[in-house]
Amino acid sequence: MSEERFGEFVLVRRHEDGHVAELALDRPKAMNAVSSEMARSLAGACAALGADRDVRVVVLTSTHERAFCVGADLKERNSFTDAELVRQRPVARGAYTGVLELPMPTVAAVHGFALGGGFELALSCDVIVADRTAVVGLPEVSVGVIPGGGGTQLLPRRVGAARAAELIFTARRVEAPEARELGLVDVLVDEGQDRAEALSLASRMAANSPVGLRAAKRALRLGHGLDLRAGLEVEDAAWRSVAFSGDRAEGVAAFNEKRAPRWPGE
Repeated sequence: MSEERFGEFVLVRRHEDGHVAELALDRPKAMNAVSSEMARSLAGACAALGADRDVRVVVLTSTHERAFCVGADLKERNSFTDAELVRQRPVARGAYTGVLELPMPTVAAVHGFALGGGFELALSCDVIVADRTAVVGLPEVSVGVIPGGGGTQLLPRRVGAARAAELIFTARRVEAPEARELGLVDVLVDEGQDRAEALSLASRMAANSPVGLRAAKRALRLGHGLDLRAGLEVEDAAWRSVAFSGDRAEGVAAFNEKRAPRWPGE
């Protein structure tokens, strides 16, 4: 396993011959509160991972024992003038869109608090694994703002408009069992097992074609919310992008030769 640090607060570990990358939030003294510096580092790490053709799956984790991420750094925000807050907005957005726009599958490993922007980082991933200590929620209206890292758009896509409205308007925190029941998280595991399960899931994903994985994610993301006819056109375009690829040729050959594929990734 190799490690690379982006700034002081973000760590990238590469597993599985570099095919699984772990994007670790590493600001333990602040329970991974997202400061401007941390937001820039997240955006930079995501840009590097997105351009790395060896990376097939990214797992978003936390090095803090009791928290995934408690959201925006409100202590920093409290010191901002209005002009500084306006200038900081694109920096903050860059962190969330960086995770959201990663071209390969992403899995979040959540334990402890995942609140506000912390939960929005998890929502930006394709699959959320949580252990039984997880507490999730979007409490922004309780401090006079709204979810601004994608929460108002990502949460209803997961749980429906009415359920998302109830959760956002009440600002309530949801513990792991109810979060799984409501679909706020996808996989619920025993305490302390979220990272291991997320990495195991990522490893199973990464065994598949990197070209196929990226195209499938593109079809899922771009087709969501479209009417069926338009969605099928998105799917067809994604299919055409892989149909004549080296991965497709290798996949068919490996199947017929009854061996594990050796993906060229192109």
